[in-house]
Amino acid sequence: MGTKRDYYEVLGVGRDAGEDDIRRAFRRLARQYHPDVNKDEGAEARFKEINEAYEVLSDPQKRRTYDQFGHNGPRGFGPGTGPMGSPFDDLVGDLFESFFGGVGTATRRGPQRGGDLQYDLTLTLEEAAFGVEKQIEVVRWATCETCKGSGAKPGSQPTRCSACNGTGEIRRVQQTLFGQFVNVLVCDRCHGEGKIITDPCPTCRGSGRVRTPKRIAVRVPAGVDDGQQIRLSGEGEAGAKGGPTGNLYIRLHVSEHPVFKRQGNDLLYELPLNFVQAALGDEVEVPTLAGEPAKVRIPPGTQHGKVFRLKEKGVPYLGSGRRGDEHVRVRIVIPTDLNDEQKRLLQQLAKSFGHDITPGDDKGLLGKFKDALGV
Repeated sequence: MGTKRDYYEVLGVGRDAGEDDIRRAFRRLARQYHPDVNKDEGAEARFKEINEAYEVLSDPQKRRTYDQFGHNGPRGFGPGTGPMGSPFDDLVGDLFESFFGGVGTATRRGPQRGGDLQYDLTLTLEEAAFGVEKQIEVVRWATCETCKGSGAKPGSQPTRCSACNGTGEIRRVQQTLFGQFVNVLVCDRCHGEGKIITDPCPTCRGSGRVRTPKRIAVRVPAGVDDGQQIRLSGEGEAGAKGGPTGNLYIRLHVSEHPVFKRQGNDLLYELPLNFVQAALGDEVEVPTLAGEPAKVRIPPGTQHGKVFRLKEKGVPYLGSGRRGDEHVRVRIVIPTDLNDEQKRLLQQLAKSFGHDITPGDDKGLLGKFKDALGV
């Protein structure tokens, strides 16, 4: 099987295209390549490719996954992975409308899945590394507790729609040059429900849903990184007409740390040393992300930029007991406020290296001394 083309390229739209742009592009291409209209070789394969691209890009959740992972998503993409209500439903109606003067099919409205929600959660580096539980609050559509989602006032019952006799559909027969066609439309009085609420619920005003805040506990596992998501199934918007609830996606943002720089699961720490420590050697303490300092032995003659590794002092790997390392990089710090005695001693040290430094030199005392040390 050949490599799949980019879905945006298949539909001829940009990655910033809106839902209407994607829908218009699909309908235009579907009319052009539908096998019943286009008999050219390859038209059927092209039509399937167009349909597959639309099934993914028309679904907000699948489009986000595709934008992040491409064709190698968690379950992959392909025919049949789209949402309920295949684009063929729209396509058939559009083709009939184009060729037979508005004769087509329509689908009765039923339970609808609730929308997905996204919440941006900011973490410290420590929280991301070791895990944390956060309490958040989201405002969402929830099932009305007064009417239990029916939309009708408690104690009342919806009445059967007299326009469609409870079917939710209006059927009209039309004679054309191609024969007799049945035009099935959603009833415009009951909007496909087959019933009409004559006494609506006073809380939700007949919609069956209300906007309400909810506090949710979010458990962040150890080892997460900036930009990753946590999915909380069933914590999104309530579905309409008894449909399933959507999901809540927690998008993680990790703040910059004042001391450490994260590099994957490793940490980088810049260790400031004066030139005496670097030249003679020393034992110093360095901070770790866990809080307890670690000792590092600085050997004599340590150069600027030397890196020491502290094994398993970094960030845990997600879903694993392993941890990354902490890398300690030496940064030689040259003092800028020496007193007279310190300057005199440094001049003597410089002479021992074969450099005669006199005050007022263009490079100055510290510049000459840095040259002598090779810094």
